Amino acid sequence: MKRIDIYYGGDHYSVGGRRLEDLRDEVEAGLAGGVHWLEVNDGEGMMRTAHLLVTPGVPLAIVPIPEESPSPAADEIWADGGAPVAD
Repeated sequence: MKRIDIYYGGDHYSVGGRRLEDLRDEVEAGLAGGVHWLEVNDGEGMMRTAHLLVTPGVPLAIVPIPEESPSPAADEIWADGGAPVAD
């Protein structure tokens, strides 16, 4: 996994060097305790550490970003630019 994007309070953050499952477990354990500070990266280029307060009712999206997105083979692309849909 390349990184994990975090969307919180309308802003974008990221986490690197972590497994998705571990991050989800951390958030769930923090919520079970009522309050949790999640350490993330803020900014592009020069990263700055940010701490997000995770509590029940606060919207938080965790989006895994893979190393490379697979692209369809050339013979699988339709003339309109789309790719066939798997059954």
